[in-house]
Formats: sequence, structure tokens, C-alpha cells
Amino acid sequence: MNDDRPTTTSHDHTPAGTSSPRAIRRSLTLGDAAREFFRHPSPWMIAAVLAIALIARITLGDWQLTDAVIPLVILAAFPLIEWIIHVTVLHWRPRRLGPVTIDSELARKHREHHVDPRDIPLIFIPTKSLLLTIIALVTLAALAFPRPTLALTFLLTITTLGLLYEWTHYLIHTDYKPKHAPYRAIWRNHRHHHYKNEHYWFTVTTTNTADRLLRTAPDPAAVPTSPTARNLHASG
Repeated sequence: MNDDRPTTTSHDHTPAGTSSPRAIRRSLTLGDAAREFFRHPSPWMIAAVLAIALIARITLGDWQLTDAVIPLVILAAFPLIEWIIHVTVLHWRPRRLGPVTIDSELARKHREHHVDPRDIPLIFIPTKSLLLTIIALVTLAALAFPRPTLALTFLLTITTLGLLYEWTHYLIHTDYKPKHAPYRAIWRNHRHHHYKNEHYWFTVTTTNTADRLLRTAPDPAAVPTSPTARNLHASG
């Protein structure tokens, strides 16, 4: 289960006379991880929306009880939302509708991510898909909430969780080793998903609350190693 191969980063360079494109990093601090994290577009894109929503929300004021309820509801639902997106969007099996193949960028990139879980750029949400998601969320916020301040509270909550998701998912796939039990449990579950069996352990930022609820958190010792964990939808 432990995968100790060196991590591919977007700025790796191969020294003259060597054949491997991978840079070996034997230890990784949180500072090292953060510097690499912010070399990629999606953290900056999410952080920008978060900052705008935060400034606008503080400026407008008008705090009400619903501004506390919205974050609590989203936080409670987030593990289930994460599970649903992972199963139905990221693990989407390409389908043909006449001459057209229905297959999103998110699903294609996620399959590539499974092929090489240590290829750092593939860990992040693709830029085009993220931009469309941000537009959709801003539109939803504008249409679904009765007052602009509540819409901003919604955006502030979603972008905070989105940034947490990107950071957690990225960190799991680096050489940073878990030092505390809560993160170790999250780290272990997601690595089971990639290196043990892709049909289980779909949550990323939480241990396995949604997986337990939806029966995708079995005892790893009782689950066979999948021959298709690195090649989604292939015949085993």
C-alpha cells in the first residue's frame, strides 16, 4: 500500500546524463508542500473567489441567524457531496450517444490521475472545469438565495471547503508523511482508493463518514487488490 516512489512535480528537471524525469525528494515539510501547492492555478483561483466573497460579505454586514445555518448545513453535507461527485462525475464511464462520446474533462483527467497518482499537476481541478464550476456556483448563489449577503455566505463557505479539498487531496499525494491520527486516517483511506481498490473509499477530506453510510468503507484486509485501480473502467 505504501507508495514510496519520488513525486513528479510540474517543475522537475532531469540532470544531463540521466534518464528519469522524476526529481527525488526524500523528505517533505509542510512549507515545501505549500510552496509547490501555490505554483498551480486552482488554489489561486479558489482563493481569489474566497477573498472577494469575504471582503464583500464583511462590507455589506447584515448578519443574521441564517448566516450561521448555511455553513453548518453545507459542512454537514460536504462528505456526502464529495462522495457523490467522486462516484458520479470523476468516475464517470464514457458513454456514446450516437456519434458523440459523453465524457467530461473532469472524468478524463481523473482517469489520468489514477494512472499516475503521483503526477502532481493531475491532482488539481483542471483550470477550465474549475472556471465553469465557479461561474455555476456564483450563478446559483445569485439565484437561489433571497438576499445578496446570504449568497456571499454560501460562496464563502463553498470556496473555503474547496480550498481545503484541494490542499488535502494534494498533500495526500505528496511525500509528506502523516504526523497526527486524524490526517493519517484520511491519508490511509485515499491511498486505499488508489492503490487497493478504486470501488471504495471515495471521500477525501474526511475519514469515511459518507463511505460508511453508503457501504464503501470495508475492512481493507477483506478487499481484494483491484487490477484496474490504475486503469479505471478497464477489464480486470
